[in-house]
Amino acid sequence: MEKNPWNKTNQWNNELEVLKAIVVKTNLKEVIKWGGPVYTHNRKNVIGIGGFKSYFGIWFFNGVFLKDEKKLLVNAQEGITKSLRQMRFNSIDEIDEKTILNYINEAILIEEKGLVIKPTKKEQITSPYLNDIFIKNNELQLAFSEFTPYKQKEFIEYIESAKQEKTKLIRLEKIKPMILSNIGLNDKYRK
Repeated sequence: MEKNPWNKTNQWNNELEVLKAIVVKTNLKEVIKWGGPVYTHNRKNVIGIGGFKSYFGIWFFNGVFLKDEKKLLVNAQEGITKSLRQMRFNSIDEIDEKTILNYINEAILIEEKGLVIKPTKKEQITSPYLNDIFIKNNELQLAFSEFTPYKQKEFIEYIESAKQEKTKLIRLEKIKPMILSNIGLNDKYRK
C-alpha cells in the first residue's frame, strides 16, 4: 500500500495492509478522498481505513445502521457524529477477517437500501442589532439579503460577538460599505 495519509504516525503499515487485503475481497471500489483511501459502492462512501496515534481501524460512514451484534463499533465524537462509526484495533491479533467482512457486507447492503441520516438544519442566527438597523435602512437590508446565508452569518457573528454597544457601532460602520458594495466580510481571504 502506498503511504496512507490517514496513517498519522506511520506505525500501522502492516496492519493497514491486512485490512486492505480484507477489503479487496469485497466489491468496493477504492478512491482517494480527503487524502486517504475510501471504499465506495455505487459512488457512495461505505468505509475508510487509517491509523492514528493509539489505534488503527475501519470507519463505516453509515455505521449507525449496522446491527453491531459484537459491540465493536464506537462513535468517535459522541453527541457530534451522527452516522459514522469506527471499528478500532490496537494490534494485528485483534483483526478477525470473517467478522470484518460481515460488517462490510452489511454496510454495503445499507448503502444499497439508501439508509442515511438527514442532516439537521442549523438554527438560523439572527442579530436584533442588525434587524433594528435594517428597519431604518431598506437599502442596506436589500444589499444584505443578496449575500449567501453563509456570508450573512459571518456579518451577524461579527456584529454579535462585540460585547459593547460602542464596538457594535464601530463594526457596523466598517461593514456598511462592504455590504452595499456586495463584498463579503472575509472575501479578501478567499481565493
